[in-house]
Amino acid sequence: MRPLSLAFLLLAVAAAPAYPAEKPAEKKPVPKKITGKSLYSHGNEELIIRDFFQDREGGVFLDVGCAWPIEKNNTYYLEKHLGWSGIGVDGLPDFAPGWKAKRPKSQFFNYLVSDHSDTVEPFYRSELKGTSAATKDGDEMKGPAGRPVKHDEIKVPTTTLNKLLDDHGVKKVDLLSMDIEGYEPIALAGFDIERFKPELVCIETKPKNRDVLLEYFAKHGYVRLDQYLGADTTNWYFAPKPR
Repeated sequence: MRPLSLAFLLLAVAAAPAYPAEKPAEKKPVPKKITGKSLYSHGNEELIIRDFFQDREGGVFLDVGCAWPIEKNNTYYLEKHLGWSGIGVDGLPDFAPGWKAKRPKSQFFNYLVSDHSDTVEPFYRSELKGTSAATKDGDEMKGPAGRPVKHDEIKVPTTTLNKLLDDHGVKKVDLLSMDIEGYEPIALAGFDIERFKPELVCIETKPKNRDVLLEYFAKHGYVRLDQYLGADTTNWYFAPKPR
């Protein structure tokens, strides 16, 4: 058999169909193993926040829907053990005395956080105080196992987070913790996240709001920290996208 010429081989290679290179498989985040037990927060929020900041001392937090000063609170560990300071804000005035007595490095404000300021609007105090809400429709009016709970209407002044922070001279927030029973997208509409640039956001998610929250944070250059999804099924955690 006559040997194939080099020209013939080159022609055969050139005529061979080109197949696109396979894209590398997208790396899935490795679930973070969170060990230990929270001292104060309702679930693993405190442990996740500590893990993210590596127990860094002296930061500033903004605790929206802060409720009790110690029990079921996401920021008390930071203040008590790591010397952080910050602002707590809640629609219920009932929590003010406890914050004043037990949170010496923080300030508490009684506002309905919204996308506008300087109005007085209804707020619905629940018999289960941790589920009080700005609206009286939907899941926010239900307690454990979906049973209805009693609410009474009170009047609360509104503020945006921008105004609250500007009025009190806060220029940078390290942690934003937000739990306001489905009202989160409206509160975020009054917050300049690119100006205050929190390093970590811990935010409660309701199924009806999840797409809105993903869109909001992506628009502002934040990514969800999926490594924490297995450790907390109530909240999502966001941080600025690495450059």
